[in-house]
Amino acid sequence: MKTSVIIPVKTFSHAKTRLNLPQQQKEEICKLMFEEVLKTISGCKLVDKTFIVSKDESALKLGKTFGAVPIFDDETGVNHAVFLADQHIPDNEYDCSIIFPQDIPLMKSTDIYNLLGFLRSERSVIVVPSRQFNGTNALLRCPAKIMNTQYDMGSYSHQLNAARAETQNISV
Repeated sequence: MKTSVIIPVKTFSHAKTRLNLPQQQKEEICKLMFEEVLKTISGCKLVDKTFIVSKDESALKLGKTFGAVPIFDDETGVNHAVFLADQHIPDNEYDCSIIFPQDIPLMKSTDIYNLLGFLRSERSVIVVPSRQFNGTNALLRCPAKIMNTQYDMGSYSHQLNAARAETQNISV
């Protein structure tokens, strides 16, 4: 099974605005977390290609050092970033796509193996919710373009509804 990963990356200087830290420290934290995500994904042999979607040139450059395909975005939101990546992914080249946020540094390669191990059929969606069940920490789509994403407020329930419109094989 060929798997692609999509990582929408918010400009480091605009991310983590709720942290009460100096701007430079927030940017460095964002970069470090993103780098950890890239290390984890590049260490997983089940991932065939990673696509980084961002307006931040340093994020795109960092992604390239891990073999990721950079896609420039005007930063109009996560849904648009995923849409752009979907346009760059050739039809039928990848069986599945996984969308990860830029800031899940505790993720391990085994988490990706486990996630792919939960696939129930060739038409499946797996939604990994945030701790509060109001966001999405990972979204596995099989086939890669089975559904459009629904990020933003309450994305977890939006992803489930979008998935239900396309398949009965949904896992959480």
